Amino acid sequence: MIMDKNMLLREIDALPIDCIAEAFDFVGHIKTRRMKTIPEIMKMSEHALARNWDSPEEDAAWSGL
Repeated sequence: MIMDKNMLLREIDALPIDCIAEAFDFVGHIKTRRMKTIPEIMKMSEHALARNWDSPEEDAAWSGL
């Protein structure tokens, strides 16, 4: 099944009012978990990208900024 925001919003609308805070907390948990993953991915790509970034040509290209 393909899910979209509208489906999620309908599910949230159908929740009893006493479950809204729990749903909100869960969304915060997902966002926090995702933010922890992004720096790890950046660290993994740093070595591969450094081959292109750490060069005299790149230094010259960015020297005027």
